[in-house]
Amino acid sequence: MPKIIIFFSYLCRMKENKIIPLNNKPNIWALTPLFVFLCLYLVTSLIVNDFYKIPITVAFLVSSVYAICITKGLPLNSRIMQFSSGAADKNIMLMIWIFILAGAFAQSAKDIGAIDATVNLTLQLLPSNLLLAGIFLAACFISLSVGTSVGTIVALVPVVAGIADKTGMNMAFMTAIVVGGAFFGDNLSFISDTTIAATRTQGCAMRDKFRSNFLIVLPAALLVLGWYIFKGMNLTIVQETTQVEWIKVIPYLIVLLTAFLGLNVALVLILGIISTGMVGIITGSITFFDWFGSMGSGITNMGELLIVTLLAGGMLELIRFNGGVDYILQTLTKRINGKRGAEFCIAALVSIANFCTANNTIAIITVGPIASDIATRYGVDKRKSASILDTFSCMVQGIIPYGAQMLIAAKLTSISPISIIGYLYYPMAIGIMAILSIWLRYPKKYS
Repeated sequence: MPKIIIFFSYLCRMKENKIIPLNNKPNIWALTPLFVFLCLYLVTSLIVNDFYKIPITVAFLVSSVYAICITKGLPLNSRIMQFSSGAADKNIMLMIWIFILAGAFAQSAKDIGAIDATVNLTLQLLPSNLLLAGIFLAACFISLSVGTSVGTIVALVPVVAGIADKTGMNMAFMTAIVVGGAFFGDNLSFISDTTIAATRTQGCAMRDKFRSNFLIVLPAALLVLGWYIFKGMNLTIVQETTQVEWIKVIPYLIVLLTAFLGLNVALVLILGIISTGMVGIITGSITFFDWFGSMGSGITNMGELLIVTLLAGGMLELIRFNGGVDYILQTLTKRINGKRGAEFCIAALVSIANFCTANNTIAIITVGPIASDIATRYGVDKRKSASILDTFSCMVQGIIPYGAQMLIAAKLTSISPISIIGYLYYPMAIGIMAILSIWLRYPKKYS
């Protein structure tokens, strides 16, 4: 009778397009699809010194096929179904919706002249020597307000790309300023998914986690801000006297204001799309049907990004299904010695989980309960463990070329995500500060 019940349960789950794991034991071999992707895309690009030689879609396709091939214990159809369940995960689908709306907004804003108008206004308001620091502060402030790095990137990257085009500045460098600032709020904001996940899994108050986390990342933020001020000291931008078309700035003001008020990022983008149509038609910059054409072009331009997101979701699900994540958890928790070792273990757990899931919130949720047990066993302050989870996950998410933030920033600027990595000073800085905070037992109150 128990066997019949198990079989009936299996059939019910199959109807829901889900598969019961047959063997989810820790398995290092399960991690190899990630290495295949990194070698094919990252290492090969570095060797040939051309980041466009191998399309990222092809790299993910090869590694995804490889992940399906090495999955044991299931027939081929079931392997593909398991892969598809990862691609259809609710977090993946939410990202896809955001990418679609972002594409429609970016292209329609560009076609009505909203980006040019916003760029002209920015160049007139910010002195040349404070341009870099001003962009970084704007990204930090917006991300702290909205709690999402993706929303900040969608709002600011097109404007920064326009500035780079007009001034001849390095596009990857300018894009990295926004991406770095976007992770300031992703890490600290009270309404950020990572903050909520970290505090809930560790059982501490948000305000306490914020205080501990802020003390860790503040030196990094100040150092990076100082560097941008220094880099901008000799920056001189010859700006032609151009009259700002204020009405065309309205779509971006709406996006920034609604994002600041904490509205859902999808709703923010929908309001932005509607405002571009209204402004474009009123000013005669675009017709009603041309507006629809612009949205269609923007969505089509996001095609590669959508494909990459789906393939990455499926591949990472097979890594989890085959025991890759469990192997990491088991290996890192074997040898822990004292508080410092426990904190380094928590940092390593969430970092590797983030590499394997390409989603900092999911990484925190995955290892959060284990991190809480480690913290309890070795006397680590839960406010510190929550800060470690959030900071290291944001650091990794900020530098991996296949993360949602990097992919959409690269797509909006038509550059390779790898070309941005070398300029991501803030994510690297918070990683260094987080390591030092563990090694030097800082801040003392929480260590």
